[in-house]
Amino acid sequence: MDIAATLLLLLVLAPFVGSIAALCIPAHKGTVSAWLAGSIALFCLATAAGLYPVIASGKALRYSVEWLPELGLNFTLRLDGFAWMFAILIAAIGLLVVVYARYYMSASDPVPRFFSLFLAFMGAMLGLVLSGNLILLAFFWELTSIISFLLIGYWHQNAAARDGARMALTVTGTGGLCMFIGLILIGHIVGSYDLDVVLASGNVIREHPLYTTVLVLILLGALTKSAQFPFHFWLPQAMAAPTPVSAYLHSATLVKAGIFLLTRLWPVLAGTDQWFWIVGLAGLSTLLLGAYFAIFQQDMKGLLAYSTISHLGLITALLSLGSPLAAVAAIFHTMNHATFKASLFMAAGIIDHETGTRDMRRLSGLFRFMPFTATLAMVAAAAMAGVPLLNGFLSKEMFFAEAIETHKYNLLDTVTPYVATLASIFSVTYSLRFIHSVFFGPPPHDLPKAPHEPPHWMRAPIEFLVLACLVVGVIPALTVGPFLHTAVQSVLGEATPVYSLAVWHGWNVPLLMSLIALAGGTALFLMMKSYLATSIEGPPLFRRLEGQRIFERVLVTLSWKWARSIEMRAGTRRLQQQMRILVALSIAAGTIVLFSHGFNPAKILFRSIDPAFALIWLVGMACAVGAAYQAKFHRLASLVLLGGAGLVTCLTFVWLSAPDLAVTQLLVEIVTTVLILLGLRWLPKRIENQDDPAMMTISVRLRRLRDLAMAVFAGLGMMLISYTVMRREIPETISSYFLERAYGEGGGTNVVNVILVDFRGFDTLGEIGVLCIVALTVFALLLRFRPATESLEAPEQQRFQNAFDDDHPDRKKGDSITEYLLVPSVIMRWMFPVIGMLAAFLFFRGHDLPGGGFAAGIAMSIAFILQYMAGGTRWVEERLRIHPLRWMAIGLTVATATGLGAWVFGYPFLTSHSQYISLPVIGKIPLATAILFDLGVFALVLGATVLILIALAHQSVRAPRAQARAAKTAAKEAG
Repeated sequence: MDIAATLLLLLVLAPFVGSIAALCIPAHKGTVSAWLAGSIALFCLATAAGLYPVIASGKALRYSVEWLPELGLNFTLRLDGFAWMFAILIAAIGLLVVVYARYYMSASDPVPRFFSLFLAFMGAMLGLVLSGNLILLAFFWELTSIISFLLIGYWHQNAAARDGARMALTVTGTGGLCMFIGLILIGHIVGSYDLDVVLASGNVIREHPLYTTVLVLILLGALTKSAQFPFHFWLPQAMAAPTPVSAYLHSATLVKAGIFLLTRLWPVLAGTDQWFWIVGLAGLSTLLLGAYFAIFQQDMKGLLAYSTISHLGLITALLSLGSPLAAVAAIFHTMNHATFKASLFMAAGIIDHETGTRDMRRLSGLFRFMPFTATLAMVAAAAMAGVPLLNGFLSKEMFFAEAIETHKYNLLDTVTPYVATLASIFSVTYSLRFIHSVFFGPPPHDLPKAPHEPPHWMRAPIEFLVLACLVVGVIPALTVGPFLHTAVQSVLGEATPVYSLAVWHGWNVPLLMSLIALAGGTALFLMMKSYLATSIEGPPLFRRLEGQRIFERVLVTLSWKWARSIEMRAGTRRLQQQMRILVALSIAAGTIVLFSHGFNPAKILFRSIDPAFALIWLVGMACAVGAAYQAKFHRLASLVLLGGAGLVTCLTFVWLSAPDLAVTQLLVEIVTTVLILLGLRWLPKRIENQDDPAMMTISVRLRRLRDLAMAVFAGLGMMLISYTVMRREIPETISSYFLERAYGEGGGTNVVNVILVDFRGFDTLGEIGVLCIVALTVFALLLRFRPATESLEAPEQQRFQNAFDDDHPDRKKGDSITEYLLVPSVIMRWMFPVIGMLAAFLFFRGHDLPGGGFAAGIAMSIAFILQYMAGGTRWVEERLRIHPLRWMAIGLTVATATGLGAWVFGYPFLTSHSQYISLPVIGKIPLATAILFDLGVFALVLGATVLILIALAHQSVRAPRAQARAAKTAAKEAG
């Protein structure tokens, strides 16, 4: 692996490593977390800048590691000129925002958490723009949506922040799901998810019957992400985020992700009528409506948000034209917009930070109090308006030049120059409004804070960005020319046109359009100045058309009317009825599929069965049927019968020569039976009303018989399917494949364990991830569970607790040891090291003999269960450090890291390696890297089981408190 490829990997990984490190910083160490975030951003910037010579020649730098090569899914990073441009913007503006946030964020905020989320978002954006595989791109795309949700809702105590975050996640997440489907279809059409292959298959995609479907799905993802009409409404609501977040999301990251996708896939999707109409209508509508809405905003950040929407519409409209020169202008304006928009948002944040308000009706005359900030903001606003000798003017001139060209000879093409001119007039108007309302006029009065200049380093990022606006505007060819050419060439390739970045192109139509925009915008502002200073927020004609209200109404309609209506008709709150529906649907689905494919029960060959084995299974079936029949009215009996059925399953595994499965099943039966038994302790007692004849009616008996018949039918169906599959004669079975390769390729003779941790390790990783989620969910549910009133009082056997149990109020300090559970409790405590040794034995032998990480984790959890049963909750937790969440996190991390370790040596994810090592005295012993993966499984299984145990055990702590509260309430009512 060469150095450049390694740096490319570090460029993506560094922000995530920094994000995890920031979480470990105490909440009051905000400066430390800022230095950490700044160092990571500086490293990314320096790394990206150092890679420019590699891609300056027009070639792409790639880093690829096999993930699932058979499916074409590899972890591939790809850096070309366009991705490099975005990486520089993400890292550079990220660094400036970190410096700015260091002074903006309050010491009372959990600043390390902010910078942790910020770095994670930076990493997600870098991963998105550097993805060389469509599926990897979709992964990072969704990651940006999730982390931006957390950033927008950072001040979660604010209702507006919660609403804005939810809206952003709903809209962009829905669009991202559509985009994901579209990317899968592209992979299906092309035959590969590799970006290089896709970009070389433009004609294949455009000529395919699924092109229109793919285009619509991709555009739904891109247009929702970049807040294009009609999905523009979510972006202004995201202004509830801290201003550093707004500056970063609106300039170089989140909303530019859709622009990045449109530009990246421009060579393969653009050039058709469908592309022109859909993208063109969305872009021009957004350009015009965003500029119009921005004029009438009273909040500075609201004005800037709608101006962002408008400028993104400008870029989208350029990309819709299908012209190479338009694509050049789109890429150029993407760069320019990032600089002046980031500086404007940070300037707005400074004004808010130093005055205490963002309402432009209260702000005026700030130039005399904040002259440096005002000057910087005015220059940035002029760049946004397209004033000559600033960078925004150059790319807008290129937009005008392309707008007057004829592309498709239709109505949309005809109106484009007029829409562009009108939107530019609006752009000048809202820019002038921002400058005049905030910085000129009479001195402000009745502000929450006395206005003054911020600390120098808080203003320094704006100075740098405004300087970039000036330098690029004056000498564009020398400053940004080579970098723009590299980005354009990587997108257009051989279609790269000849273009000029000269400041002066003579007197021409685009210059005339710019002059009309400047003059018309100034005149419009002068006419509306007094109205804007006193009007309520919102544009005329569209004041009642609020995006948030429409969004909320749509959600209410979907969730309360349609979903609730479906739930009322098809759902039920009773668990038994839900189970009945699920089982009935499963039976119907299985029956239809089997008989539609020619399944004939008469052809099943029932061979001779050993009478002893048949007897065991008859006992198991009787236990299962009895458990199902008694479950509703006799819980304990049903649990005992269920354990009997599980024991028969264990014996079956032993009979069929599967000792590994038998051991695992036996351990799982023990743990689940005990945990369910502990849970039954806190459920309300079922009291049968013997005087009620309705309980003995025929309808009740028929209902129970119906449920019994369904259970028997479903069980018999699964039995027949299993029996048929096992008795089917197949010349080449998959079992022989694993038997032949388990030792040679996996380094173990226990085929089951080798399959779990080697051949199907990826499946196991997903399964332990699901187990982790299930454990957390059960724990959260049990935290909200409160014991039934009648179960609060301790059972009669425990009225006098022994000295080891202090969980109940009946125990007095200094009580002597009673005879209750004395001997069993001592034995159970002594069993802890014994079971620990058993777990270690099962773990280390698992690769060659029955055992393994899963079985060892379950066995070790039994040791903890015995301690809780013997000593009680408080006794155990006072003497043992129990951190199941850490165990789960460590287990998942170790298992994942084991898979990632294979990449270091150039092998696919989770590739295992085994060899013999020589030890003194012992001699040669086999050693496989899969043991580390198994260690992760062990830690996660143990942590998940103990987490559920703790949640159940803590009910014994809550019960006395609840009992005391109930007694106090009863006494108060009696008094």
